[in-house]
Amino acid sequence: MQVNLEGRKVLVTGGASGIGAAVVRAMLAEGADVVAADHDEKLLAELASETEALGGAFSPAHADLSTLTGCETAVGVALDILGGLDILVNNVGSGAVRTFDQLTDDEWLHTMNLNFMSYVRVSRAALPHLRASRNSPTIINNASDLARQPETQPIDYAASKAAVLAVTKGLARAEGPHIRVNAVAPGPIWTPFWTKPGGFADTLSELHGLEPMAAVEHEMRLRQLPLHRLGTPEEVANVMVFLASPLSSFVTGSVWGVDGGSVRALY
Repeated sequence: MQVNLEGRKVLVTGGASGIGAAVVRAMLAEGADVVAADHDEKLLAELASETEALGGAFSPAHADLSTLTGCETAVGVALDILGGLDILVNNVGSGAVRTFDQLTDDEWLHTMNLNFMSYVRVSRAALPHLRASRNSPTIINNASDLARQPETQPIDYAASKAAVLAVTKGLARAEGPHIRVNAVAPGPIWTPFWTKPGGFADTLSELHGLEPMAAVEHEMRLRQLPLHRLGTPEEVANVMVFLASPLSSFVTGSVWGVDGGSVRALY
């Protein structure tokens, strides 16, 4: 299916790996021109090499999105390269399994700065340019199933993602009818969040006293996930591409679960 993103100007935060990189690839394949902002220059360079044959033009933007300066830098680089902005994908984020008692103030603030305030700061810097767009501008925020159905851990991560949903709803009302604003709420997705050394799989291994993969499978059983597996970054990216496209032209202020059925509430 062609979703008509040719020539659209896109900024993806946290775009060097995981869901972000999958979104970059999917947008490029649909003909969009994409800037990916990330702190990891090596992964950005690898992504640039991987995406040379895709339809749109790719450009990296090195930025620490946990800071105000980094967020403003990311938007500035995107504008310099693209000459405007039609689509913003706020995707950057990280988390670790820690109990409420283990979390320090500094850890809470780091989580909120990266997972929530980066969305606020990047959106604030991008909005004047999205308002000027005449090409169906849209913002897509990457949240989490934990925003709607928190677990005991990671509670700081869940709180940051719940805040993302609140801003999504508020901005959709504030910026309509010109800019559509939606959120995607992935469930457990097999990304570096899980697989990296010291990532979620390793921390679950410590928590449950099992090998990493066995610990992940045990966690999925505890969550009673109907599809009995983790999702892929590409499955999340597909929904984001839909929300960026004219196919979703009457969709705003919504939260799209890509969670394997993990959220059981009627909303």
